[in-house]
Amino acid sequence: MAGFKKFEEIMAWQKARKATKKIYELTTDGKFARDFGLRDQIRRAAVSVMANIAEDQGRNSDKEFANFLNFAHGSIAETQSHLYIALDLEYLNKNDFGQIYDLLAEVGKMTMSLMKHLRNS
Repeated sequence: MAGFKKFEEIMAWQKARKATKKIYELTTDGKFARDFGLRDQIRRAAVSVMANIAEDQGRNSDKEFANFLNFAHGSIAETQSHLYIALDLEYLNKNDFGQIYDLLAEVGKMTMSLMKHLRNS
């Protein structure tokens, strides 16, 4: 197995948690809060990143963990795509967009690296 005793030890999960918190904060007020469809969609996608990274707990193999990391990677791209819509609609500013986008990109690099390691071991 990957060597994590708890999913909270996984740095990618920790960073995904920060991004998710920021998304929840930004979608609580203003126009973003009133756009129920986009608000709920971006929140679900962000939560999915965290959940899929955490899926390692209770799994029996590195191969299964790698598959869930792959799902997390897809949810990262989905969340980033939703961020563009929010930016275009001026629900968030460029600074907030960049901060969350870059954090998710970092999570993506971490999940890809860990996924490759798991599949090669």
